[in-house]
Amino acid sequence: MKKTALNKMHREMGGKMVEFVGFDMPVQFEGINVEHETVRTNVGVFDVSHMGEFWVEGPDAFDLIQKISTNDVAALFDGKVQYSCFPNGKGGIVDDFLCYRFNDEKYLLVVNAANIDKDWAYINDQNTFGAKLTNASDEISQLAVQGPLGLKAMQKLTSEKVEDMEYYKFKVLEFAGVKDVIFSTTGYTGSGGCEIYMNNEDAETIYKAVLEAGEEFGIKPIGLGARDTLRLESGFSLYGNDIDDNTSPIAAGLGWITKFVDGNDFIDRDLFLSQKENGVPRRLKGFVMEERAIPRQHYEVCDADGNVIGEVTSGTMSPMLKKGVGMAYVDKPYWKDGSEIHIRVRNKLLKAVVQRPPFWKG
Repeated sequence: MKKTALNKMHREMGGKMVEFVGFDMPVQFEGINVEHETVRTNVGVFDVSHMGEFWVEGPDAFDLIQKISTNDVAALFDGKVQYSCFPNGKGGIVDDFLCYRFNDEKYLLVVNAANIDKDWAYINDQNTFGAKLTNASDEISQLAVQGPLGLKAMQKLTSEKVEDMEYYKFKVLEFAGVKDVIFSTTGYTGSGGCEIYMNNEDAETIYKAVLEAGEEFGIKPIGLGARDTLRLESGFSLYGNDIDDNTSPIAAGLGWITKFVDGNDFIDRDLFLSQKENGVPRRLKGFVMEERAIPRQHYEVCDADGNVIGEVTSGTMSPMLKKGVGMAYVDKPYWKDGSEIHIRVRNKLLKAVVQRPPFWKG
């Protein structure tokens, strides 16, 4: 089992460790609900060093990424981040990822931990352009400092102005006395904050500095359990649950990162354009339970008569709403907000209402 550079610190702080996609990771410290509420109201810090990082460089870097990204890489500028996904050539998604543009010949792709090997093979297979590829996943650590007070707390650790940075921007700066740190206003919680990339050897130094700087703002270490409830409460898709090799970005509600502009001739473009123009039978939709229950992955979605009209992909009890929330692929007549659906829980049909995420708006 792999360990991040912060594994020892997690154990010293009382983290409950579990195996997660081959890594020994903390699922919680104080408790999922407490950690969730800390991120929503103050600031929390996650170790997300298990994520993958690929450098794509050279004169042909842009052409390669434009081919394998559904989003329009031409819209990027230096210091800008873009959310996108890799089409698999069969109408599905290899993975979703973030693309960082440093300059027109240097990009960083951040991919899901579970898909590092698959993504690396895919990108290399598509690299007929001769772009320089480097898998830096084992060399880079990453912290996610999330919450409404996150940027205010982190401003204490750098002389560069970061507190007023716009969403999905990044800077390379000196942070906590460490040079060449990537500071990015991205995240997976819906509560603002930043993600910080550093070399493994600097991880403990920066983690300790982050905890110290955030102390006056009530910062707490946060585990993977709260990361999942936070992302779901905000309506962010999770690869392997809500999107996978068999789901298209159009069906997954990711049409906004699928850009059919001139010059963006990505893999599966024609197929996805046809889906956009002609429709798909099922789409990923958010829902909120009307009756007390926790929806779980693979639960059936039914109409009032018990006919199956879809399937739950993710679900949880929202710590902020105190209601069950989830996402599911459902048939077309039930896509409209306010549509009544039923979730089959232990052979009971329990009422839910289709609702566009985020479910909680702070």
